[in-house]
Amino acid sequence: MKTSAFQIIRRPIITEKGLAAKETRHTVVFEVAPGTNKTQIKEAVQKIFKVKVASVRTANFHGKFRRRGVRGGYRADWKKAYVRLAPGEKMIEYAENL
Repeated sequence: MKTSAFQIIRRPIITEKGLAAKETRHTVVFEVAPGTNKTQIKEAVQKIFKVKVASVRTANFHGKFRRRGVRGGYRADWKKAYVRLAPGEKMIEYAENL
């Protein structure tokens, strides 16, 4: 089954750490689908944003235990991708108003 690029890239991570990586290391941070690999992430970013990708690093996060009153449960597991753009590429702008 072929997954589309928009199913792989879920949303940008807009945090202080993510914006600092964007400014200093020419790297953008995305939440991605947990079952994807680095090659699929690279192809999806190149297809959606029309840029060249130099490298991709990923990190898996386990869901935290959270409580609502007496009941408790776990948040969903998720995956983060650090995508470094090739030298000379224009930076992806998704957080201009912050």
